[in-house]
Amino acid sequence: MSVHPTVPQPGRGAKPPAPAPQPGKRQAARRLMLLFVAVVLVIAGTLSLAVSRSEPRSGAAVPAQPAVPASPVAAAPASLQDRVESILSEADEYRIGLALADVNGGAERTFGDEETFTAASTAKILTAAAYYHLVESGEASLDQPLGDYDAAFQLKAMVNDSNNDSWLLLMDAVGYPRLIDYAKSIGVTYDPEQNLLTAADMALVLKKLYAGELLNKDNTEELLSYMQDTNNEDLIPAGSKAGVEVHHKYGELSGELHDAALVTYRGSTFALVIYTENPDGVQDDGQADVIRELTRAVEDALFPAVTAPK
Repeated sequence: MSVHPTVPQPGRGAKPPAPAPQPGKRQAARRLMLLFVAVVLVIAGTLSLAVSRSEPRSGAAVPAQPAVPASPVAAAPASLQDRVESILSEADEYRIGLALADVNGGAERTFGDEETFTAASTAKILTAAAYYHLVESGEASLDQPLGDYDAAFQLKAMVNDSNNDSWLLLMDAVGYPRLIDYAKSIGVTYDPEQNLLTAADMALVLKKLYAGELLNKDNTEELLSYMQDTNNEDLIPAGSKAGVEVHHKYGELSGELHDAALVTYRGSTFALVIYTENPDGVQDDGQADVIRELTRAVEDALFPAVTAPK
C-alpha cells in the first residue's frame, strides 16, 4: 500500500492559514539589500583572514629572511683596508700594487698603485696558458721539439724553475701577435715586447686559470702543479699561514720584485698579486719583507680561523 505524506490540517476552531504573501516591489528591494550586505560581509571576512595569515601574531617570532651571501673579498673588514694602507704607508720608498680576487667571482679589490709594472717572470703564466691553448686547439703539441727538449719540458722549466731560455722558446712558438690576441681574449692588454701588466691584470689571469676558464682540466692541473715547490718560495709562500695552500709565480728584474699567487684554505681560493718596484732600480730585502707582511694581512682577513704561523 502506498503511503503518501500527510499534509497537516488545521485543527478545529483554528483559522485557516493566511495565504503566502506575494513579493511586491518593496520586498524585492529588501531581498536585494540583504544579498548586498551578505556579499560585503563575505568579502570583509576574506580580507581579514588574508591579513591575519600575512601578519605575525603578537609575540610570534618573525622568520628571518635568508641573507644574500657577500663575496668574501667585498666583505673583508675595514681593518684589512686600514692594515694594508698602513703597510703601504710605511713602505712608501717603493711603488707597490696589490690585487685580490675571489676565484668564484664577485668584487675585486686593489690597493696601492694601479698602474702597470714591468711584470718580469710573472707573465710566464700568460705564455704558458697561451701555449697550452694552442695544444688544445690542435695547433701545437707537448711533445714537439723546442730547443734541446720538447715543449712539455720547456713549460715546466719556464714556470717551476723560471728559466728564461724556455720562456723565449715558448713565446717564439706561440708568436707575439697570437700572444697579444690571446691576452686580449681573456680581458688583458699585453704586449710581450714591453711586458707590462697591472696587478689586477695578473689577478684576472690567475682567477680564470684556477676556475678552468682558460684550459681543460688536465692542462690546468699540470700548470698549477708547476706553481708549487718552485725555485723561490721566499715571498707569498713564506708569508702564508700554516694550512694555506699556495700556487704562485714570482718575478724579479732590476728593481722589480713580484709574486702572483693563488691561496687556498678549506675550499676557498683567492688570487693574490703583489707587485713591488724600487725606484733605485735595484732590489733590496725590504721588498721581500713587505710582500710577506701584506700576505699575512690579507690572509688574516680572508682566513681568520687559521692562527698557527708556518
